[in-house]
Amino acid sequence: MPAAAEAALAGGPAGPRALRPYLDTVLAALGDGADRRRGPLPAGGPAAVAARVRAAVRPVLPDTGVGAEAALAGLVRLLAEGAADPADPHCAAHLHAPPLAVAAAADLAAGALNPSLDSWDQAPAAAELEAEVAAAVAAEVHPGAARPDALVTTGGTEANQLALLLARELLGPGVQVVAGAGAHHSVRRAAWLLGMRAPHAVPTPRGVLDPAAVRDVLAEIRGPGGAPGPALVVATAGTTDAGAVDPLPALADAAAAHGARLHVDAAYGGLLLLAPARAHLVAGLDRAHTVALDLHKLGWQPIAAGFLAVRDDADLAPLAYTADYLSADDDTEAGLPALLHRSLRTTRRADVLKIAVTLRALGRAGIAELVERTFTAAAHLAELVEEDPELELYAPPTLTTVLFRPAGAGDAAVGALRRRLLTDGHAVLGRAEAGGRRWLKATLLNPHVHPGDLRNLLKLVTEAHRAPALTPRQERENGAASDAR
Repeated sequence: MPAAAEAALAGGPAGPRALRPYLDTVLAALGDGADRRRGPLPAGGPAAVAARVRAAVRPVLPDTGVGAEAALAGLVRLLAEGAADPADPHCAAHLHAPPLAVAAAADLAAGALNPSLDSWDQAPAAAELEAEVAAAVAAEVHPGAARPDALVTTGGTEANQLALLLARELLGPGVQVVAGAGAHHSVRRAAWLLGMRAPHAVPTPRGVLDPAAVRDVLAEIRGPGGAPGPALVVATAGTTDAGAVDPLPALADAAAAHGARLHVDAAYGGLLLLAPARAHLVAGLDRAHTVALDLHKLGWQPIAAGFLAVRDDADLAPLAYTADYLSADDDTEAGLPALLHRSLRTTRRADVLKIAVTLRALGRAGIAELVERTFTAAAHLAELVEEDPELELYAPPTLTTVLFRPAGAGDAAVGALRRRLLTDGHAVLGRAEAGGRRWLKATLLNPHVHPGDLRNLLKLVTEAHRAPALTPRQERENGAASDAR
């Protein structure tokens, strides 16, 4: 039998007392790991990180445990030291936001209480909280709709899959998906998983969907007898590569003219609805039948925190499903809410708690301020790039993604430069293909980044580019040398 401390439960009246000493251990280990890392990510590349993890964790399952304090301190420190920290101003590669402390604290409570949102008797208050928050989010997306609703998802990928599933069930198995070439990969993957035809990939030479091109594709989709065939147009409000926003009103017009459904992947840009100065960028979102939102991007939530909003809750009918041990008919008739139709998942944690806490804590004005800060930072970074003769800017940012590269650098050099910054542990920048060339990508989601941080980031890029280029063999040897150290 484990010692009393190791076997203590996180819930119940004694749970807070059992958790308290562990919180001190975890917080100390987080700070110690960050101090050891000294940058946005660990230096040395994959080999060095793998060696440290192996040395710290083996044996994974010892015959006799090392104890809660040692295990927590050691492995949390290991994870923090080996993290790519999105709160570091030089960690800006992906749509991976630094979470708000208040949201992370709420997530701790969800983990300790461990409600499961597959039946009401496992999560009474969490189920009601989710219903309230989902209704409020749906009303923001579809303010003029009579019966909007929203489902909590793990993020944009799950939301996009649900949108395609609903289209298939509502329009029939022959529905064809029309999406831009820059649509998120999850759209193509969802079509494959659901046994649907591969999406029509409409070229986007200017980075966004051309409504005229979409109309042409829709006109070619024919069903039996030559009648217009069922179709789902997928637009994007914030592409992964460049943060571009498709012309939503015109695409809604095109879809309506051909009787097609419209889904908007607004995982990146959807929260602009709460920022008055930026909401115009996603005008037309309310005309979509379904909308994907992702609050672990411009919502600063710990992963995972997503929604699928629907304009009409009747569209969710295909998800209706029951299991006697979770939602028996006599229970629901007696007033116990059924929850299984709210997700394709069964066991489901209360991700809604951190979202609800954040929305109440910050309010509309607080969320808008954080959005505005990130937009200001992105605009400033673009200005710094334009002012630097050693750098080239792809285009002014639409959202908070800035694409740039050293002036005159080839695609291979851009890729090697990014890897050098990663291996040195100096900066985490992404990569994107746009305009037929490869670019470094800075996705700014940190609302507390300072102008000096941005200047230093560009200085790291230019200094690394000036340094002698490494051959692929030298890149591998550098990683091996860091491993040996």
